[in-house]
Amino acid sequence: MRKTLELCRGPEFSADVPVAALVTQDDEIVAAASNLREKNCDPSAHAEILALQAASKKLNTTKLHNCALISTLEPCIMCTGAILNVQIGTVVFGAFNEKFGAAGSKWDLLRDPLAPHHPEVIGGILEEECSFLLKEFFDKLRLKSETTTGALSSK
Repeated sequence: MRKTLELCRGPEFSADVPVAALVTQDDEIVAAASNLREKNCDPSAHAEILALQAASKKLNTTKLHNCALISTLEPCIMCTGAILNVQIGTVVFGAFNEKFGAAGSKWDLLRDPLAPHHPEVIGGILEEECSFLLKEFFDKLRLKSETTTGALSSK
């Protein structure tokens, strides 16, 4: 998780929500990605999706049974769909996503009895550090928005 947190601290996170993901196999990093939604103008460019795509290409397979996905944020519905499709063995995440989380917070699609695959799910790893990065990002965004709004309303 610490390696995943390091990915969130790069300059590319000026516009994107600081979420990063790794795919590991036998404790070796196979793929790493960060959230690129804003940078790529692509609503599907979540860190988890990009990491799963890169791992599938590197391992030349669409099934990642013996791999783990490590993310700084609980996966959303879209990402859990991708996780179920690649049949990853383990999902580890840091911060819980009360608004959009689909691995235990808002929904629990990875443990749903009707789901075609059931990876091991471990949440809350370095939760405070992962949550702090997100809080810091959204606080700055709110401050920027308030500054812009204040400047416009005073004209």
